[in-house]
Amino acid sequence: MLKRVLIANRGEIARRIARTCRRLDVEYVAVHSDADRSAAHLEGAFEQVRLGPGPATDSYLRIDGLIDAALRTGCDAVHPGYGFLSESPAFAAAVAEAGLVLIGPDAETIAAMGDKATARTLMAAAGVPVLPGSEHASEVLDELAADAERIGYPVILKPVAGGGGKGMQVVHHPDDLAEAVAAAVRLGRSSFGDGRLLAERYVSRPRHIEVQVFGDTHGQVVHLFERECSLQRRHQKVVEEAPAVGLPADVRAALLESALRGAKALGYVNAGTFEYILDSDESFYFLEANTRLQVEHPVTEEITGVDLVEWQLRVAAGERLPLAQHEITATGHAIECRVYAEDPDESFRPAPGRADRVEWPDGVRVEAAFDRAGEVSSFYDPMIAKLVAHGPDRGAALRTLTDAVRATAVMGLTTNLGFLGDLLSEPRVVAGRLDTHLVNGMVAERGRVDRSCRAAACAAAMEVPSPTLAPASPWHGSAGALDRGALDPAAPLGVVVVRDGRRELRATLLGLGLSGVRCRVEGQPFTVDVTGQNGLFRGRVGDSVWSGTRTADGFEINVDGYRTVLSLPTYAHADAESAGNEVKTTMPGSVVGVTCAVGDRVEEGAVLAIVEAMKMENRILAPFTGVVAEVRCALDDLVAADQTLVVLADDAGE
Repeated sequence: MLKRVLIANRGEIARRIARTCRRLDVEYVAVHSDADRSAAHLEGAFEQVRLGPGPATDSYLRIDGLIDAALRTGCDAVHPGYGFLSESPAFAAAVAEAGLVLIGPDAETIAAMGDKATARTLMAAAGVPVLPGSEHASEVLDELAADAERIGYPVILKPVAGGGGKGMQVVHHPDDLAEAVAAAVRLGRSSFGDGRLLAERYVSRPRHIEVQVFGDTHGQVVHLFERECSLQRRHQKVVEEAPAVGLPADVRAALLESALRGAKALGYVNAGTFEYILDSDESFYFLEANTRLQVEHPVTEEITGVDLVEWQLRVAAGERLPLAQHEITATGHAIECRVYAEDPDESFRPAPGRADRVEWPDGVRVEAAFDRAGEVSSFYDPMIAKLVAHGPDRGAALRTLTDAVRATAVMGLTTNLGFLGDLLSEPRVVAGRLDTHLVNGMVAERGRVDRSCRAAACAAAMEVPSPTLAPASPWHGSAGALDRGALDPAAPLGVVVVRDGRRELRATLLGLGLSGVRCRVEGQPFTVDVTGQNGLFRGRVGDSVWSGTRTADGFEINVDGYRTVLSLPTYAHADAESAGNEVKTTMPGSVVGVTCAVGDRVEEGAVLAIVEAMKMENRILAPFTGVVAEVRCALDDLVAADQTLVVLADDAGE
């Protein structure tokens, strides 16, 4: 067995590799950029090595820096994980030249499979089905036009050096070919340094199926069954499962045998994945081979009981595969989803930042970049975790994963958890009617849902005294949120007023019973169940699951995984009244905060001062956008009702 391994990666995959190393008593060295100097993947390492500044080009993609780190720390092998340099022939060659062992296939195999034209030729020669397409890659329009004419439209143009769908162009008519070729060549050159293209027959609604293969240096090659990867967005996988859904036994057998033929033809060593598209008539065609451990490898581990990282380490050390083909069996069904720091309501724009508090769900496997809190850097891919459920059948696994997604609490970050919950509950997904366009179609169909009222109801419930939260008291609640000074029969527990951006929401608290807090927001009734522990509140609002925390500015609420940030509340009675340009407090109390100064330009709704009264902090808000002309209060001043605290001037000069 290997003695010490350099893990040339970060985040959840580095932690995943480290976990197996610890179990096998293999020492590991962790690397990091300046952005990751406090990252969780460094924990437990024999040694930590700084690679450089935050950008990957200056750190995790530095071949010389990684080789030097491995040699200086006495490593005998390097595990590249996935992404970064995991499929770089140059890196594989450099590792070998340094006298180190690469935990993966050799440079020649990586190079052959990394070029789509070469891979296509090799697989066709091995008897692996390939789509009708170009026999040679080209940048020349006339050659690609001849290929397209022979294949028949529609065709898809693929950069030979590309990956993840980048640069691919679908062409439905000959008149559109020239523009598509120019765009694909341009993208191929700029992204991969190679503008050559392949033209292939376009399959309109395919499924994406992949086969996990493994080979050793003794000539043994096995498969570990297949995975379904059809749920993709913009060619990036979102949900993966094993085995594939509803695959006929004869098709499965032919698919697995095809992958074995391809792997044996290559003399494949270590972990690899052969990817296929499955047409509606259940014909399948080779797509590409990934010469590394896949992101979705946990679903294969769950159904086979095999630790694929352990197999990688053993094969790299020269050992035989631990199991023969007939000893590898599959049990039950496993489904995985990828949790990203991204905003589904903003075209899935990456949303880096700090996760101030995280509670991962029980009952599923969690592969995460951090446990309780952590930073999501803008320098790297925003995936923060994978949730993996295993069950006796697909229905059970899907229900478990859906519940786990709803139960996950991530505070401080906007994530795709809400969208994942919707996707896993989508009727076509539940029924197993999958194809690679389903997610993109679902995204196009969905509109922006207004969740503000539901979030406001949850925030209001956090302010109501409950035996599960704290001893009951007429004035219990966080400072400033709950107005009980204007109790009336229509609002027996008071009113909470919060802001969602510039929108003000009033939550009328109606009562507290065994079923939860009853309230009304903008005419909509809600019953909110709430419990709290260590500052994190959880519960149900109607048929939705929610979690929330109080923040310095108000509340952060996640309802079914969708995040809403509500600003510091105002009240049913005015915190401040404006007589002309004078901003007054309606309640006597002590000034505990002054947040403006003469000359400041303030927006409507901005907090100007905070007055504490009856153990509540009342925010004094700007009634209009203007410039602070006078500040007539100071910290710790005792002020009377109707006293002027700030004078604003019109913002006419702006």
